[in-house]
Amino acid sequence: MPLNSFGHLFRVTTWGESHGPALGAVVDGCPPGVGLEPEMLQHWLDRRRPGQSRYTTQRQETDEVEILSGVFEGTTTGHPIQLMIRNTDQRSKDYGDIVEKFRPGHADYTYWVKYGIRDHRGGGRASARETAARVAAGGVARAVLKDLVPGLTITGCLVQMGAHAIDRANWDWDQIDQNPFWTPDATAAEHWAAYLDDLRKSGNSVGAVIEVTAKGVPPGLGVPVYGKLDTELAAAMMSINAVKGVEIGDGFAAAALTGSENADEMRMGNDGPRFMSNHAGGILGGISTGQDVVARFAVKPTSSILTPRRTVDKAGNETEIVTKGRHDPCVGIRAVPVGEAMVACVLLDQFLLQRGQTGAV
Repeated sequence: MPLNSFGHLFRVTTWGESHGPALGAVVDGCPPGVGLEPEMLQHWLDRRRPGQSRYTTQRQETDEVEILSGVFEGTTTGHPIQLMIRNTDQRSKDYGDIVEKFRPGHADYTYWVKYGIRDHRGGGRASARETAARVAAGGVARAVLKDLVPGLTITGCLVQMGAHAIDRANWDWDQIDQNPFWTPDATAAEHWAAYLDDLRKSGNSVGAVIEVTAKGVPPGLGVPVYGKLDTELAAAMMSINAVKGVEIGDGFAAAALTGSENADEMRMGNDGPRFMSNHAGGILGGISTGQDVVARFAVKPTSSILTPRRTVDKAGNETEIVTKGRHDPCVGIRAVPVGEAMVACVLLDQFLLQRGQTGAV
């Protein structure tokens, strides 16, 4: 199974399965001399960790990360960094009923038809558990960015659950860490709590939209054609489990605008040109403008649900399936720190490429 890596100079390879003994990542291309302790990565993993509220899967994993290489006396050496997270609360028996059946909406069928074998225990590599390794790698990227680009911040939030979007007039950055949905709209959080409770009790699930904003991004990251910054971000987001759509800035909404409405007009400020709006999401011609980089991605509903669904089995028989076990009623909630991690990896990679090509900082 090739193509388990992403990035160019800052390159991440993830490994492991949902119900195997462990999973993790190899981070290559991390500059030397950066302070890095397990606690710095654990902070981000704790935000993604399952079982923290009734709105996420009740699988109880500590997600404790171990640094096996690439760090000496708390400092990166420039060599590959091996990260490992042990699985401690897998219940493979919960998946006994789907050994021969394919879950509708899941990767069961495509994995089986491609490889002729599949790990039914939680979905193997198709499980959202794989994203824990990405968050750990994103923690490494954040540590480097803190040294190389002081002031750069990356913040993700949930802006829509099912058909219920936030009211952007209620946007409050401080609210994001104050509710279990990572949303800046406190009123929406209250409504979503009741909505998701009903959905969870009925054995169903729902999708979501996550928005990630990177502030303090230097201008000049990305290249005009095949290495556009928005291309790299879109690819990173689309690689996350269950993601079905990505947009930058106004995204698809820009199609409804006129040229005069969409253009981000400019004026001269004390420190150079300033933009009067940000419809472009901080990227023009594939290159960062210095404005906030804004990306959104849509996550489909969790496929493992208690609602009976029609399907077929490996022998071609028509049947029904009910998926037992512990699953997220809205996987988009825990996708917030995953989206942040992927943005961090891409921005660091692009920063290193920019520095290597033009010498710019």
